[in-house]
Amino acid sequence: MLLAAALLAALALITWQVVSHGALTAVDDRLGGGRPAPVPQFLSDLGGLPAAGTTAALCAAVAAWRARRQRWLPPAVAAAALAAAGAVVVPLKAWTARTGPDGLPLGDYPGYYPSGHAATAAVAYGCAALLLGAAARLAVRRLLAATAAVLNGAVGTGLVACGYHWPLDVVASWCLSGALLCAVAAALRRCS
Repeated sequence: MLLAAALLAALALITWQVVSHGALTAVDDRLGGGRPAPVPQFLSDLGGLPAAGTTAALCAAVAAWRARRQRWLPPAVAAAALAAAGAVVVPLKAWTARTGPDGLPLGDYPGYYPSGHAATAAVAYGCAALLLGAAARLAVRRLLAATAAVLNGAVGTGLVACGYHWPLDVVASWCLSGALLCAVAAALRRCS
């Protein structure tokens, strides 16, 4: 739980920097502001609910099918984490009302900070790795964790490269999602 606390502290620090237009936002100014292109667009789309949510749902179904007892609990924990990410991201977007790299508000959405796509991807792919790795050997768990990390890095890179989000939007989502994944891992250990 120390890792979860550290991630939440980092989220609080980043949020403070965004709201107060602190020194970290200068980094965003230097690194953000790309333009949509086919490959970054594809990578950013991996963070949407259709791709990430479907992956998590399929992995949850496989995990439930493989489990001998408490079949419903691991997928329910993963679904709760995904819902919790949205329950935190949407109010933070409304509270910060951060404009995007193009200087405009996010259309019908209240703001850019934190990135909903990055949070969805991190929780969905992270939960998929945790669910599939629950009964697997260490090498398989490491491979699943590495795959989730690479996918999330690709999503974050795509979001920034297309100019859809500032880098801090993505990093903040990763901090939030990492804390949620710590809770999911703890819950899965208890029910195994």
